[in-house]
Amino acid sequence: IKLSRSLSPSLSPSLSLALALSLSLSLSLALCVSCTFTALFIPFPSAPVSTVKFESCLHNREVVFVSSDPAFSVRSDGSVYVERSEPTICSPVRGAFELVFCCSSPEWSQGLGGGGLSGTLFTDRGEPHHSTTVFPRKHLRSSSSNSLRRQKRDWVIPPINVPENSRGPFPQMLVRIRSDQDVTVGIRYSITGAGADQPPSDIYSIDPVNGKMFVTKPLDREERASYHLRAHAVDMNGNQVENPIDLYIYVIDMNDNRPEFQNQVYNGSVDEGSKPGSSVMQVTAGDADDFTTANGMVRYRILSQTPHNPIPNMFTINSETGDIITVAAGLDREKVSQYTIIVQATDMEGNLNYGLSNTATALISITDINDNPPELTDKTFSGEVPENKVNVVVTNLTVVDRDQPHSVNWNAVYRIASGDPSGHFTVRTNPVTNEGMLTVVKPVDFEMNRAFMLMVVVSNQAHLASGIQSSLSSTAGVTISVQDVNEPPVFPVNPKLIRFEEGVPAGTTLTVFSAQDPDHFIHQTVRYSKLSDPANWLRINRTNGQISTMALLDRESMYVKNNVYEATFLAFDNGAPQASGTGTLQIYLIDVNDNAPVLMPREGQVCERARPASRVNITASDADGDPNVGPFVFELPSFPASVRRNWTVSRLNGDYAQLRLKIPYLESGFYDIPVFVSDSGNPPLSNRSVIRIKVCPCDDNGDCSATGAVAAAGLGTGAIIAILICIIILLTMVLIFVMWMKRREKERQAKPLLIDPEDDVRDNILKYDEEGGGEEDQDYDLSQLQQPESLDHIINKPAGVRRVDERPVIAESQYPVRPSLPHPGDIGDFIIDGLRAADNDPTAPPYDSLLVFDYEGSGSTAGSVSSLNSSSSGDQDYDYLNDWGPRFKKLADLYGGGEEN
Repeated sequence: IKLSRSLSPSLSPSLSLALALSLSLSLSLALCVSCTFTALFIPFPSAPVSTVKFESCLHNREVVFVSSDPAFSVRSDGSVYVERSEPTICSPVRGAFELVFCCSSPEWSQGLGGGGLSGTLFTDRGEPHHSTTVFPRKHLRSSSSNSLRRQKRDWVIPPINVPENSRGPFPQMLVRIRSDQDVTVGIRYSITGAGADQPPSDIYSIDPVNGKMFVTKPLDREERASYHLRAHAVDMNGNQVENPIDLYIYVIDMNDNRPEFQNQVYNGSVDEGSKPGSSVMQVTAGDADDFTTANGMVRYRILSQTPHNPIPNMFTINSETGDIITVAAGLDREKVSQYTIIVQATDMEGNLNYGLSNTATALISITDINDNPPELTDKTFSGEVPENKVNVVVTNLTVVDRDQPHSVNWNAVYRIASGDPSGHFTVRTNPVTNEGMLTVVKPVDFEMNRAFMLMVVVSNQAHLASGIQSSLSSTAGVTISVQDVNEPPVFPVNPKLIRFEEGVPAGTTLTVFSAQDPDHFIHQTVRYSKLSDPANWLRINRTNGQISTMALLDRESMYVKNNVYEATFLAFDNGAPQASGTGTLQIYLIDVNDNAPVLMPREGQVCERARPASRVNITASDADGDPNVGPFVFELPSFPASVRRNWTVSRLNGDYAQLRLKIPYLESGFYDIPVFVSDSGNPPLSNRSVIRIKVCPCDDNGDCSATGAVAAAGLGTGAIIAILICIIILLTMVLIFVMWMKRREKERQAKPLLIDPEDDVRDNILKYDEEGGGEEDQDYDLSQLQQPESLDHIINKPAGVRRVDERPVIAESQYPVRPSLPHPGDIGDFIIDGLRAADNDPTAPPYDSLLVFDYEGSGSTAGSVSSLNSSSSGDQDYDYLNDWGPRFKKLADLYGGGEEN
């Protein structure tokens, strides 16, 4: 079913201020029900509102429209009229009705039942007028063939619109849910869904007894734009009385959000000289409000432009898309390189009275184009350059370009248009200053050109923009003066090649190697000297450059490479400053037959019994070159006769021959075989070479066996016997030495030491690095030390003396002398004798004399030790001191002797 709606042409804009109302006109039909929603503007009574057309309603020929609201009527043509003015719709507020239109066949119109659904009426203060939603009833029709069967009516419930950010008071009633069975049965109502018993919960509530539905807090459309709830009706036992109905709640948007730009600062660019209408950039602002309403419809405008050159309005902006374009010509980067644009975005379709606004900054950079040709600062430039110098900057060409520095539109490119056909000069660009550096790349000669007149043209890396002509100042002339300098003498032919046979005698003149002075305008004298002569074969005349030999030229010398000998000579003038040049002389040495061939190898090996594979391959080497080398001739001498009798040599080719046995058997040993070899020179040269051949017995493979190798080495039976006798003598000497050592060990064990081996401490002496006592020795009481009253006895005491001992002036005792080779058994006796002599020697330190210690001062805080008594209860017997020797004799005399002492 399609709905077409057309507003009445008599509708005045002033009548659009109407009440905000959601009204549902419900029509029911048992067999054919068709409904739709539309929004209408309400004019005065008896004025047509709209036309509703149903293209099909079960192909009924006649359709009857019925309205349950007496304030509206629907005529047979589908026109909707306002029949009377309701007091509630006369308030001058802006709004619209939401209506439900239904069609039905006329023959079933008497079957229309009660019950309908009305929306909530809102005024401009947000105060609602409430309506009641009645659950649909089930109707029974007759069971005849021409009557309808039992049918359950389904309703399309219009949505409930609730404005966001309502100020309350809360809870605020939205609608009342009611069942027409509440007269006879106790009904309990409830709602379910997101916003009721599901997150976000506790937004909507319902009175379970009277069915009034409330909203408990302000709504925010930007958080949630709609809610879908279901209303339930059950009896007191929890049994379902009515089928659940769907409730759709839409949050009406309010203009509570400002437009927000995606960026606070936008950057754009446009070429200078752009035509009006050129696109620059786009700014975009978003509004969190409903974009389908004026609350979310954003419009743009430019508030200001900085600077105002050349006019204050160089740019405009598309109010809907935010595209910024140029509206005037005259963009020049050299005058204004950047514009700052303040852009304002306003919702409510740009209405400044009701809409909310926000601003952003657009920075528009003017892009450089090559609209300024480079210009040289002078029409002529000049410079000087010395001859024969390269990579010398002659002069700098300065240029001015107003385009963007260090860009392709600014970078200068220089070109020499004329005046340098030989390419002596080039102009390089200084990357920092953009100046042209006129540089010498090919030496200039004062004798050839004393001055140059160049024409230089400058341009940019990028082509000039369309319509821009080159400037006359882009061309300049450059005058270059060449300075004369003292040039070194030059050898006309360098290097110079001559040919001579090797072996020419000393003093032979080879050639004249002279140089020329290029300074034609100055008369100078050239002198010569030898710079490099590896073999020291040559000399040069100092005046005329004549070269002669000082020694024989040898082609086979190590200084000759590929038959060529090189020497370097120096030519210098007498100018100021002196200049010199070098020249190379190459002597190609023609070979002569002056070297005899040499035989190779000089050693070989053959089997003592002649066999085909037992032979020695020989060849010859010759230091000369063709044709003074091979083919070579190999011959055996006629003397001694045994050589030709036992050996034979056969030629394989021009360079190789074979030497082998001529007889069936030859005794093993070493043989020196002389061989003559001759070259093919004219006249030929020959050489006698000796080859040392080892003849030995061979195994089946033709290799010398071990026995044969020994025999070939010349070891006979006598030599072998002598070697064996030497080995036996060495073994006998080793055996005698071992027996002697065992005998000494037995003698040492037969005469034991004087002391018990367990008490022998010779191998048990341990050395410790202890330099102090224990911890009890470290706790000093410094308060017991007193400052000495006199330091004389310390000052006068020699350094290093800690004791004042006096050595007795008597004859020293004689100690036993240890024999140079004592027997181990005499060590005990020697120790006893030495100990006895030391005990009886009164001169041995330490001496028994008065010991003088350092003075520690008078007076002490410590108590006297004189009051200490001996812990011994009886008399001490000191007679044992007499047994300790002469060292304790005085002590024994003092304490010994009993009571009489």
